[in-house]
Amino acid sequence: MPILVTGATGTVGGSLVRQLVAAGHDVRALTRDPASPAAAALSSGVEVVAGDFARPHTLAPALRGVTRMHLVAMDGYGPLTTGAEILELARQAGVRRVTHLGHNDPSRADDDPIEAPHRPLHRAVENSGLEWTHVFPGEFMANTRDWAAGIRTEGVVRAPFGDWNSALVHEADIAAVIVAALTEDGHAGRVYQPTGPDPVRRRDAVRMIGEAIGRPVRFDELTPEQARAHWKDHYPAEVIEWFLEMGRYPDGNGWVAPDVEQVTGRPGRTFRQWAAEHADDFR
Repeated sequence: MPILVTGATGTVGGSLVRQLVAAGHDVRALTRDPASPAAAALSSGVEVVAGDFARPHTLAPALRGVTRMHLVAMDGYGPLTTGAEILELARQAGVRRVTHLGHNDPSRADDDPIEAPHRPLHRAVENSGLEWTHVFPGEFMANTRDWAAGIRTEGVVRAPFGDWNSALVHEADIAAVIVAALTEDGHAGRVYQPTGPDPVRRRDAVRMIGEAIGRPVRFDELTPEQARAHWKDHYPAEVIEWFLEMGRYPDGNGWVAPDVEQVTGRPGRTFRQWAAEHADDFR
């Protein structure tokens, strides 16, 4: 029976699809637009189906014959608000196991404006009647792709908080944890928080990208006010304020979790490896 992957054209979803296919599993990929270039780029043999989170009934064909599914917590830039309806449709269709790629910051209160929109989905997953596994990763290494345009054109990264320390995690390691939870027993009711194997300071990540592409990249540190202006066309205002608040605590995201190695049996990939693999994105 196919495994349904929502968010299949995303950073983690794409890696998840590739790993499942490589392991010999049938994969059904959900996307709003099966004709999009991102959908067309999915692995050969993947069944691509249309569906829209905003209209849960459109997922019924995608759920047909599925017993395992991967659910992402985001719908575009916003949190998924129809999760309870989707999970009930999944249960009725015969789905028995679900992995949930979500967002969780235990240091923030349930009514925090960043956290509050995600809590209903957490509860819906846990109350779904399905075997569930939460996956709450650290900051993606792939987020540094936001620097690519400045690196390609000027050899510069402009960002605040050069000493911000984050245990950046490779998307393939997040996906590998999800593969295990989907395809192996023993992960039901678990909460995994995959991170990278060591913390990386922002200015050091810039330097490692420069080493990967064979030319130096300069880091220009922005003040918070400069960062607001720099980001205003890219992120919602509340997300920008969240970024800036986190940045005031340089080691706040530097903690390293053992989950990648414990679940997959091997250490997580380093940022230096990620930069070498993705050097062409910055050239």
